Amino acid sequence: MDTLSVLLQLFVIALKFLVPATMLWFPFPAAWGNYFLDVVDGDILLLLGMDEGVYQTIDKFADYISYIFMLVLGLRWQIRKTIIALFAYRTIGQVLFFATRNETMFFFFQNFLEPLVMAYTLLLFRNKTEPKAYKSYKKHFYLIWAIIIAYKVWNEWYLHLANVDLSQFFFGFSG
Repeated sequence: MDTLSVLLQLFVIALKFLVPATMLWFPFPAAWGNYFLDVVDGDILLLLGMDEGVYQTIDKFADYISYIFMLVLGLRWQIRKTIIALFAYRTIGQVLFFATRNETMFFFFQNFLEPLVMAYTLLLFRNKTEPKAYKSYKKHFYLIWAIIIAYKVWNEWYLHLANVDLSQFFFGFSG
């Protein structure tokens, strides 16, 4: 592996740890940026020559760091109890994955925390204050949760049970 590939890998890995930290100051762009980075990082790192097993370990560890920042951010909000419960739920999946290396743990312990944080930061961005965002959240509670549950069950299924490579499926390439 050449030096440029290693440097680019280190840069992407650094972003995976730095972007989540910025959620504390810039919740909306950082939460959505973190999601985008998590979607594309695997293709980039694998294309740069990173071993799949190494990538999975780094990715899952970085994901957990992002969940910690989501928890800290969510403690500021009126939905803090839901944030704490979802963090604990996903933590069980993370622990079981690292103990067993069995990806199906992520299907049974879906990451509902990230899409909730993304939805709530959108409401905050749109409504300008947390009390108004919370009011909007309560008003649209069933719609928000229907979208989150449908998306995450599908997402965790294709990633961790069906092992569908959407980059390959849609764009004809994979990292």
